[in-house]
Amino acid sequence: MRIRVAAAAISGAVVLSALALPVAAQAAVRPGAEAKLSSFTSQSVQPRDSLGNMKFSGAVINGGKDIVLGTTGTKTVTVTYTAKDESGVAVTEAFLWQGTDSSTTEGITGGLGTDDDPNCTETATQGTYTCKAVFNIHPATDMKDNGVAGIWKLFLGGWDLYANASYNDDVATVSIKKASTLTANATPEPVKKGKTITVTGKLARANWQTGKFAGYVSQPAKLQFRKKGSNTYTTLKTVKTNSTGVLETTTKATVDGYYRYVFAGTPTTAAATAPGDFVDVR
Repeated sequence: MRIRVAAAAISGAVVLSALALPVAAQAAVRPGAEAKLSSFTSQSVQPRDSLGNMKFSGAVINGGKDIVLGTTGTKTVTVTYTAKDESGVAVTEAFLWQGTDSSTTEGITGGLGTDDDPNCTETATQGTYTCKAVFNIHPATDMKDNGVAGIWKLFLGGWDLYANASYNDDVATVSIKKASTLTANATPEPVKKGKTITVTGKLARANWQTGKFAGYVSQPAKLQFRKKGSNTYTTLKTVKTNSTGVLETTTKATVDGYYRYVFAGTPTTAAATAPGDFVDVR
C-alpha cells in the first residue's frame, strides 16, 4: 500500500481518519487491494469515535535509529508494535506521515505506506498481538521534496473481528534524514616537523529534488587528529563549510598521525565522519 511523498501523498481526511487511500491514489495501490480499500471507505467500518477500542503501544521504528536516505536504492525500514483489542485483531495498517493535522489534506506534507499488510501474531494473552510492518522506501521516487526531511509520525490503524475500526495517528515519531558524505585530505605528505599542513575536505548531502549530492553550506565540522599508534582522536578546531560545502584550514604537524573531519549532523541531515588521512612527519 505505497504512498509517495508528493503533494497528494496521503489525503488525510480519507486515509488517516478512515484508514483508506484517496480515490486519486488508488491506482498506486498494490494489485488485489481494491476490494479491501472499498471496505475501508464504507460506512460500516467507520470508528464510533476518533480512536476506537484497539490500542497500540510499544512501537519501535527502524530499531530506534534515524531513517537515513540517499538518492538511489531502497531503504527497508521495519516497525514493530503491539495491538490490543478484546474483540480480537483482524488486520492492522501502518503509515509514516508528516504534518500538523492528519484530518485535513492541507495538514499533511508527506506520507509513506507499506507494500503489504503488517504481520500480526496473537500472543499468549488473548486479544494482544505483536505486529511487524515493513516499509520499502525508494528515495528516487518516494522523496521528491527536500522540505520533508525531519520528524515523521507513525499512524497505526486496525479492525477488530467485528469490522470496527480504530486508529492512532501519533503512536511514535522518527527522524527521516538526508544522507551525507565527508572527506579529508591533509597536505603536503610527507612534511617536516613543525611545518604547516593544510587540511581540506567537502561535506555534501542528498538532494532529493535533483537526485544528486550537493555541498552543504555554512555547516560546522570538527578537525580531529589521532597520533600514530593511538586509538583516540582529539579535536583541534571547528571549521565551517564555504558556499560549496568545502572545508579548509591549517595546523602544525608535530608527529605522525591521522587527520579527519567530523560532522555532527542536523535535524534534517545525518552525521558523517571522514576517513582519517595519514601524514608522515619527518
